[in-house]
Formats: sequence, structure tokens, C-alpha cells
Amino acid sequence: MAKEYKVYWAEVAEEDLRAIIEYIRADNPSLAKDNLRKIRSKTSNFHPFPQRGRVVPELKGCGILQYRELVIPPWRVIYRISEFEVYVLLVIDSQRNVEDILLERLVRKR
Repeated sequence: MAKEYKVYWAEVAEEDLRAIIEYIRADNPSLAKDNLRKIRSKTSNFHPFPQRGRVVPELKGCGILQYRELVIPPWRVIYRISEFEVYVLLVIDSQRNVEDILLERLVRKR
């Protein structure tokens, strides 16, 4: 029997998604709705294979292997797997660099 993974969204990932959808909605409400539906559908469907996403390339080069990403063009959903749980941590434009975003967020927390 396949394992059931529970999906949790970090508050910052929810904020990322909300900002993306609001930005798109300003020009195209229908496209915003489609993007939201697509991202929510793909991220809620992590079971039974949450490992299907790749290790985040920018972090892999630094030896950090516990974070994975699911590419839902043009977005990247960064997540971490823990036992039977998946934690969605970031939703970003695929053209942005993960290291830059993490640095921004670390500096902003101070």
C-alpha cells in the first residue's frame, strides 16, 4: 500500500503563492485562477511519490540535499520531505535564483 504524505504549507510559501496570483490577476483573472488551480493540484498530489521532484540544483552544488523542487512552469515549488509529511517552503518564478531569495529572507528576518 502506498504511503500517504500530508502536505503542509509554510506561511511564507502561502505568501509567495498569494503574491504570484495577485500579480497575475491584475492582468488576467482567468489565468490567475488556472495557475492557482494547477499549483494547488500538483502540490496536493505528492503522495505516493514526493521524491519525484529533483534536488534543488543551486543547493545541491553546496552539498544541501534535503530540499527538492517541483517545476510547474514557470514556477518552482521548493519543499522538504520528513517521514510522512511534505513541507512546501517557497514558490518562486523559475528565473529567480534560490540562493538570492534565501539570502533576502535571512537578511529581512534580522
